[in-house]
Amino acid sequence: MKNLRYLFFVAAALVCVSCSDFLDREPTSYASAGFYKSEEAIKDGNAGVYNGIYMDGLGGFGYNLPYTTFFDHFTGLAGERTQNTTIGAGSGLNPDNAAVLSLWNSLYSTVARANGVIDGSKNYLDGLSDKAKQYVAEVKVLRDYAYYMLIALYGNIPFFTAPVTVDEYDVERTDRAAVLDFILQDLEEAAALLPWRATDLGRVDKAFALGLKARAALLGGSLNYAGKGADYFRIAAAAAKEVIGQRALATNFDDLFTLNGQAKDDVKNETVFAFMYSKQGTIKTHVIAFGQVSRNTGQTGRHPLMLLADTYECIDGKRIDESPLYDPKHPQRNRDPRFNATLWMHGDTVTVNNGTLVTQVLEAYNAETYFRNNATGVWELRNNADINSGAAWASFCNAGSGYLWAKYSKETSENISSQSCNVPVMRYAEVLLTYAEAKIELNELDQSVYDAINAVRNRSHMPSVSDDRKGNQQKMRQLVRRERKVELALEGLHLIDMRRWGIGDLENGAPSYGLPTDDVRYEGMSDNDIPNFKKSDRHDLNDIASYDAYKHKLKLRDENRTWNKKYELWPVPQLAKDRSPKLGQNEGY
Repeated sequence: MKNLRYLFFVAAALVCVSCSDFLDREPTSYASAGFYKSEEAIKDGNAGVYNGIYMDGLGGFGYNLPYTTFFDHFTGLAGERTQNTTIGAGSGLNPDNAAVLSLWNSLYSTVARANGVIDGSKNYLDGLSDKAKQYVAEVKVLRDYAYYMLIALYGNIPFFTAPVTVDEYDVERTDRAAVLDFILQDLEEAAALLPWRATDLGRVDKAFALGLKARAALLGGSLNYAGKGADYFRIAAAAAKEVIGQRALATNFDDLFTLNGQAKDDVKNETVFAFMYSKQGTIKTHVIAFGQVSRNTGQTGRHPLMLLADTYECIDGKRIDESPLYDPKHPQRNRDPRFNATLWMHGDTVTVNNGTLVTQVLEAYNAETYFRNNATGVWELRNNADINSGAAWASFCNAGSGYLWAKYSKETSENISSQSCNVPVMRYAEVLLTYAEAKIELNELDQSVYDAINAVRNRSHMPSVSDDRKGNQQKMRQLVRRERKVELALEGLHLIDMRRWGIGDLENGAPSYGLPTDDVRYEGMSDNDIPNFKKSDRHDLNDIASYDAYKHKLKLRDENRTWNKKYELWPVPQLAKDRSPKLGQNEGY
């Protein structure tokens, strides 16, 4: 691993651990036998917890994919190539769903491993080194991350802070507010034992502990856990404020998602915490780009949808329905630079490394398109697999909405079928936006809020917060939500943001539309073919576009997509419920 020697947990300590059991019980004999009484033993246990957080290739997600990159595809901002399969938007969300079960099991595996280290070392820590205490603090943060994900996805959950005995197996769930309160306190205590910035990339540090505290408190504030919404927003703002100034934004947004870019110091500084990958030492790679590029260079299994694409402002800082710069014939022109950093579309010239460098023009309508001959530099007209191949049904213009993910795909230094660029779990940009959102929800609209948002926008050469937004809570709420979508797309945050904001029905309750039909094409679009964001006040606030006025010109997908209020939480997996009947079930399942 890059700059971090991840050790597999001592085999004997994991022999009894099974991801098929949601409690994934850690043997208690190691604690009683004094297994964690030395710094070296705690270090080994710490490495085992780190090793378990990746959860690559979980059932119901994708082959060799970090699960966070799949989360946006469970929202209205992105979709899988098979239509109406997004869980929670087509009847695929049920207690037997493979993704629901595998993530539950894997998160509890992290909890169990962490509890084994924390509980097993507690009687010895006072006599051990500061480094040993730091290792345990890191494990606590990773456990808190797992518990945050569990309450965000499933609501009330089984909650344990020590290895589980057989007698404790069948338990009722703990209220999510109580779990959140534990997380916040635990993170505060762990942060006190951690350096502001980890010496080794991929290790937990104080910035991540406090950033996670802010993220978790924002969840409790938005959903008003235990009627304490305002208190949680204050906690979120205070925790994020502590991190502000301890890190900085990278100069170039694109650098954050490529192997060469991530070698730069400014990118390392912005990346608060990441899943680490490497082709040196212990080999660990992923295939994010291979599953989202053109059929000419990869498989195109996951697509950004037009709801995301149309959220990006024009370069004047105005939404596309308000800006004179928006051109329906050329939607990619004059847009927030993060549009072209995150999305590719028809007419774009792109370069992808799939063993060799392939430079092509993306073509959504014709059976041939232009490729650059690497040997001669000459552009040649060749077959276009997005239109003319056995797999063309899955292409961005057929199964998708006319867009491809450019984020993670602009990789020229390594083969996209075996990528080793790291995958950010938290960036400093998120911390800034979390601070701003918490303060906005408290209606504390001071200069620090504008400064936080301006830092993120200005990095991408977008205008600062406009005067008409300052002092207006609703307009600032709209702006920070927009910023979170366009800045953090494909980074695993919007699924929970969608739940926090209560907009699942707006994003997922109707069919989605895409690029112009074959007979219209982009050249057939008129100046009036502009999305309507003002179908309701909620649509306007959350930048949810309606295409009703010209939907006959657009390709239709997810025609039978539906939404049910129960989708605001995932169900308790049926297998877990069978093993532990006291768990009960979330409402509606």
